Amino acid sequence: MANAPGLRESKKQETRQLISDCATTLFIERGFEQTTITEIATAARVAKKTVTNYFPRKEDLALDHHEAFTQGLARTVADREPDETPLAALARARRAALLEHSPVIGFTGPAFARMVADSPTLIARLRELHDQREEALAEALATAAPGSDSGPAQAIAPRAAAALIAGADRLLFRRIQELTLAGRTDDEIEAALIPEADHVDALLAAALEAA
Repeated sequence: MANAPGLRESKKQETRQLISDCATTLFIERGFEQTTITEIATAARVAKKTVTNYFPRKEDLALDHHEAFTQGLARTVADREPDETPLAALARARRAALLEHSPVIGFTGPAFARMVADSPTLIARLRELHDQREEALAEALATAAPGSDSGPAQAIAPRAAAALIAGADRLLFRRIQELTLAGRTDDEIEAALIPEADHVDALLAAALEAA
């Protein structure tokens, strides 16, 4: 009986992944807007309510890394090494994600990238997620900044820094998607993006140091 909660949680994760996989297959085959929740439930052999319990928004069936995406930058700042600056930690994490070809930063494969690009709903949802990512980063930077309550200039600084960092992050995400749709392999995208990311990080360091 001691193992029951673990088994239940494992079963929930399996069901969630099954629903997500079936949804992704249907979205790619038919298009996001054209696929219904009922069709996804049928493909996954679960009740329609089961689908909506796991994924309250249809968009989350396609963009199922949304929590890791929105909280990723903030967690990197919060979990950085004691002697590491937020910007250095973010640069390190970005490079690691590029080397891993992480789907969280845009490595999704051509079929998935095309499905997203063809869906106004998913494009709008991505904008929302990028905005949430920036907001979470701003909060993490405010927590990390010494003397953040000492005046209006200090209070706005984390938000300004987050806007710059998240904007650069959004640009690199779009670059990965663009190159994917252009037919480049993940290895080719990595090779192209590593120097671009390094250049962006240098620009951010210069801008934030001058601020």
